[in-house]
Amino acid sequence: MSYPETSFFASAPEETAVLAQDLAQAVAALSSKEAVIFLDGDLGAGKTTFSRYFIQSFGHEGSVKSPTYTLVEPYELDSISIYHFDLYRLADPEELEFMGIRDYFGEGNIALIEWSEKGGQFLAMPDLVIDIDITSAGRQFLVQARSVKGAKILQNCKCV
Repeated sequence: MSYPETSFFASAPEETAVLAQDLAQAVAALSSKEAVIFLDGDLGAGKTTFSRYFIQSFGHEGSVKSPTYTLVEPYELDSISIYHFDLYRLADPEELEFMGIRDYFGEGNIALIEWSEKGGQFLAMPDLVIDIDITSAGRQFLVQARSVKGAKILQNCKCV
């Protein structure tokens, strides 16, 4: 099955905020508030910047730091739990099984996963995959739906 995709260019972090906020609103509009979003791109591409704006769109007012050393940073908000993963330093994907990775997916949970390729078969299938490329003028985002839910998110997103 073929799912939709869209691209978005951000010449400044404020434009990344627009994309993150639009996608957050589209996820919030789902009847089942859950999603798995993979964030792919080189070091410094803007994965954590995107995550910060996305998480803040759900009402988080504190800082959003990269969970590079802790693997996951939880954000328990009023209506949803967001789990921000950074798997860059993951030595063995099986570590995810030991930490109970499956408990982070499902109804009422959103998982933002940086460096998803390091998670192997222990990760849930993504609803969206966001590839971020660094260009001389900014960041090029390719947002690909990978499920029916992901297609619905893109359909509801102003970013399309």
